[in-house]
Amino acid sequence: MNALRSAWRAIGAAIAFIVNGRVFKPAVFILCALPLVLVGYEFAQVLTGRNPDALGADPSKALLEELGEKGLTILLATLTVTPIRRLFNVNRIQRVRRMLGVWSFSYIAIHLSAYLVFDQACYSAATCDYHAIWQDVLKRPYIFMGTVGFVILLALAITSTQGWTRRLKKNWARLHSLVYVAALAGIIHFIWIQKSGVSRPLPWIIWLAVVLGIRLYYASRKRLAAPRSPVTA
Repeated sequence: MNALRSAWRAIGAAIAFIVNGRVFKPAVFILCALPLVLVGYEFAQVLTGRNPDALGADPSKALLEELGEKGLTILLATLTVTPIRRLFNVNRIQRVRRMLGVWSFSYIAIHLSAYLVFDQACYSAATCDYHAIWQDVLKRPYIFMGTVGFVILLALAITSTQGWTRRLKKNWARLHSLVYVAALAGIIHFIWIQKSGVSRPLPWIIWLAVVLGIRLYYASRKRLAAPRSPVTA
């Protein structure tokens, strides 16, 4: 038992060392930006004809999948920040939470844009068939679920500023707790788009389950620790 506690403290100390370093926040930024730079480079290779196979046999599909998966990964990383802070008492890790959220929204917004361009030929306002897009959202459940997740993230991105925090006050925290709903919608979108079971999205499913489990554990502890009102006759 003592060995386990020592190992836990060592892990906490290592995380604190990394998080408290000056390069931590810039490193997280670079790690978030790098996949977008790489997929952008590969897509440019396809467009220019320098390497038509850079994104495989179906470049538009590969681009959509890469952007969607990276957006979901960063979204779950955003949700993991608070559990790490609580488990290891590393408060400074919170400073990258908003940045991760913005990156996640950016990837998913580009993912949606790629769907509109490649699947719906929506190159501009004039070329968009909004009725056809809406019908596609209603007809295909996985697109509907992805749209639900995007709309939630859009609302959270708009209200992520200090000004909105002051305006919404206590309601700000309630609104931003919907990020868990957005993550769940994203995973359901991922599952429903598959044609070969859940083996591919399984790591993301487990990740979200663990994060939600930790959140529920601390929420139950908070309720149990809250003082109870005296019972009056």
